[in-house]
Amino acid sequence: MKKIILLILFTSFFGALGYAQSALASQYDLMPWPKEIKENSAKFMINSDVTISINSDHSERVRNVAIHFLRQLSNKTGVFLKEGFPVASSQANTILISYDEVATLNINTNESYTLEVNNETIKIHANTDIGALRGLQTLLQLVTNNMTSYYIPGVTITDTPRFVWRGLMIDVSRHFQPINVLKRNLEAMAAVKMNVFHWHLTDDQGFRIESKVYPEIQELATDGLYYTQEQIKEVVAYADNLGIRVIPEIDVPGHASAILTAFPELGSKADYTYSIERNSGVFDPTLNPTLDSTYEFLENLFTEITPLFPDEYFHIGGDENEGKHWDENKDIQNFKSKHKLKTNHDLQTYFNIKLEKILNKLGKKLMGWDEIMTPNMPTTAVIHSWRGENEGLANGGSLIAAAKQGYQTVLSNGYYIDRMQSVEHHYTVDPIGDVTLTDAERSKILGGEATMWSELVTPQTIDSRIWPRTAAIAERFWSTKEVNDIENMKKRLATISFQLESLGLTHIKNRDVILRSMTNNQDIAALITLTKICEPLKIYARNKDGIEYKTFSPFNLFADACVVDAHDASNFNTAVGNFIKTPDTQNTDSLLSYLEKWSSNYEQFSALALNPKIAPLEPLSKNLSSVSKHLAQAIKTKFITSSQIDEIHNTLTALKTPVVDVELVILESLNQLTNYSQTHFTK
Repeated sequence: MKKIILLILFTSFFGALGYAQSALASQYDLMPWPKEIKENSAKFMINSDVTISINSDHSERVRNVAIHFLRQLSNKTGVFLKEGFPVASSQANTILISYDEVATLNINTNESYTLEVNNETIKIHANTDIGALRGLQTLLQLVTNNMTSYYIPGVTITDTPRFVWRGLMIDVSRHFQPINVLKRNLEAMAAVKMNVFHWHLTDDQGFRIESKVYPEIQELATDGLYYTQEQIKEVVAYADNLGIRVIPEIDVPGHASAILTAFPELGSKADYTYSIERNSGVFDPTLNPTLDSTYEFLENLFTEITPLFPDEYFHIGGDENEGKHWDENKDIQNFKSKHKLKTNHDLQTYFNIKLEKILNKLGKKLMGWDEIMTPNMPTTAVIHSWRGENEGLANGGSLIAAAKQGYQTVLSNGYYIDRMQSVEHHYTVDPIGDVTLTDAERSKILGGEATMWSELVTPQTIDSRIWPRTAAIAERFWSTKEVNDIENMKKRLATISFQLESLGLTHIKNRDVILRSMTNNQDIAALITLTKICEPLKIYARNKDGIEYKTFSPFNLFADACVVDAHDASNFNTAVGNFIKTPDTQNTDSLLSYLEKWSSNYEQFSALALNPKIAPLEPLSKNLSSVSKHLAQAIKTKFITSSQIDEIHNTLTALKTPVVDVELVILESLNQLTNYSQTHFTK
């Protein structure tokens, strides 16, 4: 009996704890969600007397971020602060920051912190200055207000990340991204506690690093778009100030068109005209791994470049080498036979081992995409898994397989944000999942990376392809596995998205910039309505086989104005579900508000002076208006004819066909509503 009572008490306690956590999650828009948060009755008022005091050894990072925090706080609240910089001593209305040491950024950096909000003081304490930075980001997200004042509610937070590697990869080869684009995305990464910027610097479409040893690179392999060594140092320093490590990637031996444009003698096919690629896809040009000159070139290049990147890890790519030019080269085939290399995978492993020795001499740890994981590859390499978290070695390697083999490993499968999949899809991918691992195996899983491949993005659109979804991915990497409520995540993400905009991100505002350009500065209201229910085609369907869009194609079209997780689509889908379940007045009115908006949208659209950019959208607007009018009328009158139902179905069939590389993402709900109307309203 005692056991039963204890079990009931135990269940009740943890049930109440879970409920309390859920209640706090609905109250505070924090992302990523902290490991532990408790409320108290305090309220720290934000007025002109608020100051920051740093009571630890000097850290340029903390001072810079503290100043930035004060600027953001003042802008967010409208309060005219008397002190715009950290003060020497604490007083009332002080944010007191302390930490034990100034960290050198690496894989073992302690990022934990505690945050305590009382009426007169806020205390942030951390083992390192990096932890203090993370605490300041949480504090900024806590700022709230009532009708008369801004304040920070009384809480005590104890926080630490789940994974040590929480990354974002940005590909600057397919489309070059200027320094200011990188800096604003680094600010956003810091705001959601991401700590690794993976800089994909080379590919078939361009080699983006200045080389003073091999000036032919920037002359022939860059189209004039590259980062000087001073600019690289600037970005690395900027990231370091935010507590973010920078991992460079030079992709070899495949994806080598740009390198071989400058140095064709290193190629695997002698009678081949190498040139910078303008399309997307996987191409044949590959470095020749049998030439001593290949390794001499790479050693010289790496020796020049590695000092620009203080981090221990160095990414060599190694992906998608199909070995076609290797197969066509008799000398390479003879080399394979001589060295008992049975397959191209064996030959690439030979190449990778050579590179690892070069990088080890330079104090670097080799990292590569999961193709590099072959039976002979030393476990000192780091496996970047992009083809599955739970696949076996037979499928090309994976996160779990790599960890069980003894490799350090990072997951990107499931976090390919360029595939234009929903935030819900990415949020439900866990780096470990439900696999049982030993402590040693678990320690090998460093974390994960969101990947922003840039075939279809430019500086104008890249922010809207990364954010806000990556903030939710950042939570998956930082927060405990049990933080997984999708609806609550979406609620918090909506707030975080606007906060990110205040850092300078363009993911919200550039929709209208594109639409104004498309219409020659006409009234864009009708197009805005359509962007809220249309999404770009997913999983590379927009650029089938990588041949429709070239690097110099237009990327200011309707598909570029649309984003994943179209706002009205999600709300409408919910409204339809609620109406079908409970067709009361409230749910009916909510549903009709959308149908009536779309009913009248064609009239607005028709007022536009059409041009080739927007004319293809005319049937979409017209058909949507037609369906919406019929359904709205049916719901209002509770009557619809069989011929009207047939007309709706025919129109919905037409709406299924994608137009200008977008799809209407409310079709399923419109079909459900049509079927409901047929069942309940036909006589």
